[in-house]
Amino acid sequence: MAKRIIMAGGGTGGHIFPAIAIANALKKADSSIEILFVGAKGKMEMEKVPQAGYKIEGLDIAGFNRSSLIKNIGLPFKLVKSFLQVRNIFKSFQPDAVIGVGGYSSFPVLRYAQAKGIPSFIHESNSFAGKSNMMLGKNATKVFVASDGMQQFFPQEKTQITGNPVRPDIVNVATVAKEEALRFFNLQPGKKTVLIVGGSLGAKSINEAIEKGIDDLSAAGLQLIWQTGKTEAERWKGAAEGKSNVWVSDFITQMQNGYAAADIVISRAGAMAIAELCVVKKPVLFVPYPFAAEDHQTVNAQNLVQKNAALMVKDSEAKEKVVPTIIALANDEQKQSELKNNIAALAVTDADRRVADEILKTIK
Repeated sequence: MAKRIIMAGGGTGGHIFPAIAIANALKKADSSIEILFVGAKGKMEMEKVPQAGYKIEGLDIAGFNRSSLIKNIGLPFKLVKSFLQVRNIFKSFQPDAVIGVGGYSSFPVLRYAQAKGIPSFIHESNSFAGKSNMMLGKNATKVFVASDGMQQFFPQEKTQITGNPVRPDIVNVATVAKEEALRFFNLQPGKKTVLIVGGSLGAKSINEAIEKGIDDLSAAGLQLIWQTGKTEAERWKGAAEGKSNVWVSDFITQMQNGYAAADIVISRAGAMAIAELCVVKKPVLFVPYPFAAEDHQTVNAQNLVQKNAALMVKDSEAKEKVVPTIIALANDEQKQSELKNNIAALAVTDADRRVADEILKTIK
């Protein structure tokens, strides 16, 4: 009998891409495995998972709204409804195991699996565990984590360090020629190139800093690959208008080209962004998103700063400090190579395979 596995969770690329990477590794290890994704209706996974070639079922569920308490009135109703939907999914799919990658759609799925005695696995990508993962971790079969020091959140005997799964095209960035990547963005070879990424919705503080300092960056001889995100995309495109040293768009479809072309990166400090930056070995300036749950992005970034593997500027100081920090780094070859060597030492390229192997061992 072919094994059946449910992958649950999503909400952001930081949850979806690792889940897809793990699913691919499972299929590679055993092509007969059937995989079903479960996500939240209206969220990014409903589009990205089918694009990756997998089936997905959507739940009517929403997370706790921290900024507007009135919006939480319907939460208990949605939670009950999602549990009923999960029950029906389990009845028809009959999974042998469930893997949760975080995001609020993973909660009812793992909770139900644990109540039914079905092996449940968690992948926690951040260096600060989310609340629902901590609750679920107590009864999970195994918890896979990205870094050390996670025993404060999960039972030690269940916790295994695997690193974060990174998309294959990112793992293979070294095979993309820099000149070719620069051509993709219509930029010049031989010029220092800065890649600016703030996630799919964009990072306002980073975008404002670039908008304000765009002439200073040009005067310093730098060229920019600026992924603005969807929010206020027209405003940022306007700031770059007529500047031949700036490529600007709300999304980079082929991220491997962005990394291959870049000498320096400015980024948020989500767990997946960090995993990718370690693999592509780039000097990076982090501007952590301060409103992430438990401020985990700041924790993530500080982890690297302490190892002299990255620089960091607080979100509230981004407008003043990002551009001068980047110009100073661009002029300091020794600092660039220190950061590059130290971040490269933290890279994990086979996390997806490690997770898949452990799961298959358990559900034989």
